[in-house]
Amino acid sequence: MTFQQLTYVVEISKCGSINKAAQKLFLSQSGISTAVRELEEELGIQFFVRSNRGVEFTPEGKEFLSYAASLLEQKQRIESLYGEARNASAPVRFSVSTQRYPFTEDAFLRMLQTTEDNRFCFSAKETGMDAVIDDVYDHRADIGVIFLTELTEKIIRRLLDSRDLEFHEVAAVAPCVYVRKGHPLTRLQTVTETDLAGYPYVSFEHDQGVATDFSEEYQIVSLKKPAKCISVNNRSSMYNVLVRTDAFTTGSGLLVENLINQPVVTVPLAGKTCIRLGWIVPKNSKLSPLVEKFVDFLEQSVAESIRYTESLHQSLSRSESANT
Repeated sequence: MTFQQLTYVVEISKCGSINKAAQKLFLSQSGISTAVRELEEELGIQFFVRSNRGVEFTPEGKEFLSYAASLLEQKQRIESLYGEARNASAPVRFSVSTQRYPFTEDAFLRMLQTTEDNRFCFSAKETGMDAVIDDVYDHRADIGVIFLTELTEKIIRRLLDSRDLEFHEVAAVAPCVYVRKGHPLTRLQTVTETDLAGYPYVSFEHDQGVATDFSEEYQIVSLKKPAKCISVNNRSSMYNVLVRTDAFTTGSGLLVENLINQPVVTVPLAGKTCIRLGWIVPKNSKLSPLVEKFVDFLEQSVAESIRYTESLHQSLSRSESANT
């Protein structure tokens, strides 16, 4: 099978006849017919039925057309990309796939604000942990940002090892609950599982069949089957649900000072093991200058978020003490 044969089949579908396709491609009708027949024999299918009115594609032929058109589009895209690179300097590229963390967004924004490249193509994707791992493994992302806990580390590290990926820890932080400012739970210095009873639990939805080890939230046994649960698929919806209801969620608790105001605050979870935040890349890979730069910004953002969040916790604690 060749791109030339794919081009012939797609052009026949557009023109509705072999003769018109031959004229448009400045080829002989017999030449196109022979090339298409050889491809049909190779694949064991019939693309179309010939008649006096032209051609009518078979169900198998229509299915083949969708794949052929997609392959030709990708070929044109690659040719355009590298044809452009020959005529001008190619843009520098960087991509990060991350769980929904404001500190990753902050690090990415710092990258944009400090780049001195005249041409660049940067991308940031927020998604579930399983998709982050897939993105790095399939080279759709240069780096991924995830977290490990005592409960999830074994299975996640096993998956990372099977994909030849390695985890680099940035920080270990105590898990927290996220709630709106003024929520009854903010009267407590720390929150227990018993304290959470009765409040709606909001979490990010994940694909069916994906293990809870890959959840966005810090896993708590009592929240496996909450009495009141809300599911969302983006950070904006999560934020609005927290601000406008008595719902809560769990996670690192880290807040970024310069990204959001504070209708949402966090309260430490009592008696829970740490969340280990970090980044993943292929094993033994040499980091590009852009990835190294992003890691520096990520470490800075996490460190600043920890300091800021701790100051908020102290402020809330002092405020509640003054009110009692």
